[in-house]
Amino acid sequence: MKGIIFLITIFFVLSCTKNQQKNDVIEISLTGEISSIDPAACYDTVCYVPVTQVYESLYEFNYLKRPYSLRPLLAIGMPEISKDRLTYTFKLKKGIKYHDSPLIPKGREVKAIDIINQIKRISFLGTTTSKGFWLFDGKIKGLNEWRNKVQTDLNLFFSEGIDGLSSIDDQTLVIKLNSAYPQLLYALSMSFTSPIPEEAIKATKNDFTREAVGTGAYYITSYNPSQGVELKKNDQYATSTYPTEGDHWARENGLLKDAGAKLPFMNKVKLTVIKEAQTDWLNFMKKKIDLINLTKDHYHVALTQDGKLKPEIIKDGIQLQTSPTLIYWWIQFNLKDPVVGKNLNLRKAIAHAVNYDKYIELFTYNVAQKANSIFPPGIPGYSPSQELPYKYDVNAAKEFLKKAGYPDGKGLPTLKFDIRGSDTRRRQMGEFVQQELRQIGINVEIIINTFPGFLDKARKGELQFWQGGWVMDYPDSENVLQLLSTQNLPPGSNYSNYSNPEFDRLFKEAREIEDGKRKFELMKKMEDMVNAELPWAMQYYSRNYILSHKYLKNFMYSDIIYNHIKYLKISHQ
Repeated sequence: MKGIIFLITIFFVLSCTKNQQKNDVIEISLTGEISSIDPAACYDTVCYVPVTQVYESLYEFNYLKRPYSLRPLLAIGMPEISKDRLTYTFKLKKGIKYHDSPLIPKGREVKAIDIINQIKRISFLGTTTSKGFWLFDGKIKGLNEWRNKVQTDLNLFFSEGIDGLSSIDDQTLVIKLNSAYPQLLYALSMSFTSPIPEEAIKATKNDFTREAVGTGAYYITSYNPSQGVELKKNDQYATSTYPTEGDHWARENGLLKDAGAKLPFMNKVKLTVIKEAQTDWLNFMKKKIDLINLTKDHYHVALTQDGKLKPEIIKDGIQLQTSPTLIYWWIQFNLKDPVVGKNLNLRKAIAHAVNYDKYIELFTYNVAQKANSIFPPGIPGYSPSQELPYKYDVNAAKEFLKKAGYPDGKGLPTLKFDIRGSDTRRRQMGEFVQQELRQIGINVEIIINTFPGFLDKARKGELQFWQGGWVMDYPDSENVLQLLSTQNLPPGSNYSNYSNPEFDRLFKEAREIEDGKRKFELMKKMEDMVNAELPWAMQYYSRNYILSHKYLKNFMYSDIIYNHIKYLKISHQ
């Protein structure tokens, strides 16, 4: 989701005094700067953490169920859908209040028009700078026409209506589509579509870089993008309660003991930016940190070769969750770059020159699964029998480099490989690629960035090649394929600048039909196109090993559910 992916370590730190433990505070560590707290602008896994505690959408994923499914959040039940699948009618819960804010009247309740205003915000060409327009581009009646007419005029923003968006009353929202859009409910589960009051938009002149007006379980008390966010419990929170249903794993692990309980459990949450893994690990072992998502640096310390906890770790009262993810990685090329983008054989040389098995061993302790497809396991249509048209083969890499016009690298300028952060692990990953390509004669310069700086370069088309990655916003192939559609060229999420009219035609058909034989056939055709033109050279699918102390209750890992903090509590009983 979503965004460009940043593999972050998320963990919880129990705040203690010297003589007395405080059970009302959780600290979550983020390994990168927070790019935005505006739900219309946030589109990475760092900013999602604070944003989804503060803002809510019509739907959310069932916290305790896998495979993933949706449940109502601000909505009452599922929508009424017309027979032609083009009109959706939603009912909103009554009495859901925004956090107290000087920007809005006290006790202001959520209205259907607030969701319309937020869809306008992510479509607006003015101050919002949203990454979420792809969700509705060409899909809602009159939305693109509204976008082109309003441009950057905030007065027109409010005065001009949209044919496909209407509020019959404060609790009824109607959305009319140009064509079938089976992923609409997924779109309405993302923070992009969280309601924002008109009064707040006018008061801030649509600038929410420092302001937050949401309905979530927590509200912001302090914010510094490079240091972190502090949150406090929303005492009037009434949107949801603790789940009453869960899958087999949730039931077996006692995660339904709080079924139906009022949320949230914790009084305060502190989100602190901490970049280095070693400090996190030491704090975890001192029981100052409640939960840690293991990185490569500590697999060998905590795990046996077969991926189980070492006995000495178990003795410390530590437990393990192992989870497949919808996070995956590849080497990505900018097809507008005059060197790598215009030379397919050069991209093939690079794709064949990297030892993916060694990469997985070094940086994931053989935890990750080697990629075989542009689609990850866990989404309908993924095939475990799919094969990629490249593999680690130095001789083949040298032959492709020769065909590219650079025998043994002669005449090829130094390539620039941008990394997604300044931490040690990212630098080491870049150095690995650098060393692999050196053996066939390609010189590579590693460019270090902050994560927000990396994203800014990507959106401006200033990268040459880099490690691309994605956290699925929702489990549907459309969420992968949109990364390569022409309509999402930068500043959209198609950072490869890949553009193929036939791909776009097939994508349009695929996104409008339900999962099934025809959709899976289209997925295969589009994947073949991508493999032939090679904007991506696939690496691996992530798999997470998460350690927690036993006093952290109600935790169930997910890489697409970010609003889970409201379910967590600390108990030493």
